[in-house]
Amino acid sequence: MTYDYEYFKKEVLALTAIDLSCYKEKQMKRRIDTLIAKHRIDGYDKYIHGLKTDKELFEEFVSYITINVSEFYRNPEQWKLMDGQVIPELIKKFGNSLKIWSAACSTGDEPYSLVMALSKHVPMLNIRIFATDLDKQIIAKAKMGLYNSKSIQAVPDDMKKKYFTQVGPSFKVADEIKARVEFKEHNLLKDTYPTGCHMIVCRNVLIYFTEEAKDEVFRKFFRSLAPGGVLFIGSTEQIVNYKEIGFERKNSFFYQKPV
Repeated sequence: MTYDYEYFKKEVLALTAIDLSCYKEKQMKRRIDTLIAKHRIDGYDKYIHGLKTDKELFEEFVSYITINVSEFYRNPEQWKLMDGQVIPELIKKFGNSLKIWSAACSTGDEPYSLVMALSKHVPMLNIRIFATDLDKQIIAKAKMGLYNSKSIQAVPDDMKKKYFTQVGPSFKVADEIKARVEFKEHNLLKDTYPTGCHMIVCRNVLIYFTEEAKDEVFRKFFRSLAPGGVLFIGSTEQIVNYKEIGFERKNSFFYQKPV
């Protein structure tokens, strides 16, 4: 039997439900080969055996291949637009209790940023963010809510003072912010999507997907949104065929499902 990358992808799918075929092959294969070399493991078959028998190796692998680069208020100008225009419009349309999904939420920077942004417009008790990620270790880290100074750099000063406490070199997000977020494991390529969302935030994740996988996810997001709902994507992404899917473009990063 040839233990090539195709074999490896099939084994990983069976083991983790992560379909590596949906990721850009050159980038992903390079990442995995680097990880295997780091452990001085000889070949894909031996590495698969290690993933099946060594819990730490398995968890490291899942963390490594799920891209976890995030920060609060990433691309601040887009958050200003959300604060000044998108959130007020959604509240006018749907009321104070918005259903918001932060998809592929990584270390929690984004869903916690959403709570802070919404707190300027509605009472804290009305805020509920549904946040999902593929990697349970990353979700555990998000629930802890500890961040370095670089992660919170773009947080507005008033929010920083109000919602963060310094703990040694780190900064802890306030419990009242954490209480408004529900975290859950979710695979964008495999699991059922929530419905009736007023806003979906999924930023700088789909750039690692193939064009086919990207298209499928954008179509599922469209179906997940309530009419009038908004999808907020990252500055590194664009939906080329947004009209074909059914979206209206509010600007480069916000796409709306027509009413």
